[in-house]
Amino acid sequence: MQSFLLVGLGGALGAMSRHGMGLLLGRWWSGGFPLATLLVNVLGSLLMGMFVGTLARLLPPHQEELRLFLAVGVLGGFTTFSSFSLDTITLIERGAWIEAGTYVFLSVVVCLIGLYLGLLVTRGGL
Repeated sequence: MQSFLLVGLGGALGAMSRHGMGLLLGRWWSGGFPLATLLVNVLGSLLMGMFVGTLARLLPPHQEELRLFLAVGVLGGFTTFSSFSLDTITLIERGAWIEAGTYVFLSVVVCLIGLYLGLLVTRGGL
């Protein structure tokens, strides 16, 4: 139960941060390009790399609570793209190039198809 609370609290903080960053950037950027989403994804991926690298190098093993709160919760709520990036790099570092490529392709293409199908269903197109 504690793990769910850690992830939930972290996720709420991450989601609020993402929303706040979107509002903040919206004050300066009004173009049609989704700059706020791009910046959140890049920042979240950078922070995930820094956190995982620091966790692996400096902190004692078995820091599950910290990982759940920050990586899964805060950064997962901020952007799931950081988790996607971590999973992809982990596969690449293991030498699993085919799996990494498949994961990237399926994550992008199948998710786009899923979103499009969801739109079609709600718009009466299917």
